[in-house]
Amino acid sequence: MTQVIEKLGGEYQSRTGLHGFAIRCVTAPPTRRSQGPCNPCYFVAQGGLLCCDVLLWPRFCGKTDSYELNERVYTMSDYSARRTMMVDTQVRPSDVTKFPILEAMLEVPRESYVPDNKREEAYVSENVVLGASRVMLEPRTFAKLLDALDIDPNEVILDIGCGLGYSTAVIARLADAVVAIEEDADMAAEAQAILSGNDVDNAAVIEGVMAEGAAKHGPYDVIILEGAAEQVPAAILEQLKEGGRIGCIFMEGALGMARIGYKIDGDVAWRFAFNAAAPILPGFEKRKTFVL
Repeated sequence: MTQVIEKLGGEYQSRTGLHGFAIRCVTAPPTRRSQGPCNPCYFVAQGGLLCCDVLLWPRFCGKTDSYELNERVYTMSDYSARRTMMVDTQVRPSDVTKFPILEAMLEVPRESYVPDNKREEAYVSENVVLGASRVMLEPRTFAKLLDALDIDPNEVILDIGCGLGYSTAVIARLADAVVAIEEDADMAAEAQAILSGNDVDNAAVIEGVMAEGAAKHGPYDVIILEGAAEQVPAAILEQLKEGGRIGCIFMEGALGMARIGYKIDGDVAWRFAFNAAAPILPGFEKRKTFVL
C-alpha cells in the first residue's frame, strides 16, 4: 500500500509536485499562442504555473490580475503530466478513490489510443470522437463506471465497443483477462496492434457485431459498454455470469444515466449509478414498434 500511495504522490501531493488543486486562474505572458477562444492563461498552484490547456479545463479560464512566477510551465507534449492532472482534476474529485483504478489511469498512455490527429485532445474532460458513433469515454465517466463495477483481479471482462483499445488496456490492469469486441474491422485491427505494442498480454480484440457480444469466450464476470444504449440486447445479458455485473449508459433523448445491472436468479436488475451521456452504440438502439 505504501508503494501505491508513493506512486500516486501521497494523499494530497501529485507526481507533478503540486498540492491539491489549482488555486487561481490568471493571465500571463504565454510561451505559445493559445488556440482557444480566450487569451492564454495559466493556473497558479503551489510550486509553479500550469497552462489551462494542460489542466484540461479551459472553460474555467477567467480574467484576473496578472501574476508572475519564475517556475516551470508544462508543455503540451508532457503527456505524463497531463495524465496526472487528469486523475487529480477529473477522476479523484468524482469520488473515484480505488487505488487500482487511479494507478491504471495514471499509467496507461491515453494519447496512444486515439487517432494521431486527436492526441492533443486525449485528456480533455469530454468524450473523444474516434469515428462514426464511436468515442473514447471521458475520464470521469469511464472511471466512475469502473468504480461502480468493482472489478476483481480474478475476473474475466467483456469490453463492448473498445474503439482503439484504451478501455481494454485500463481494464486489463484490473482483471485477469479482457475480451474486447469492436465491429469496425480497421479499428479492431489497430486496437489489437496498439495493445500488443504496449505489452498488454491479457487482452484480445475480436472483430464482430457488438450487439451479439462474444459468447464463445463467455460467460463473463463483468460486461461494460464503451458507449450508450437505449436497450441492451438479450444476447448480451445471456453472456453475463450469475452474480455478474454489467455497466451501461442509458440514453433517453439528450439525457443519459449510467446504471449497473446485477444478474440474480437469471434476471438482471438495474440500479442507478450516476448521470452521463455518450453516443448510442450500433445495435443498442430501441427497436421501433408500429401500432395499427
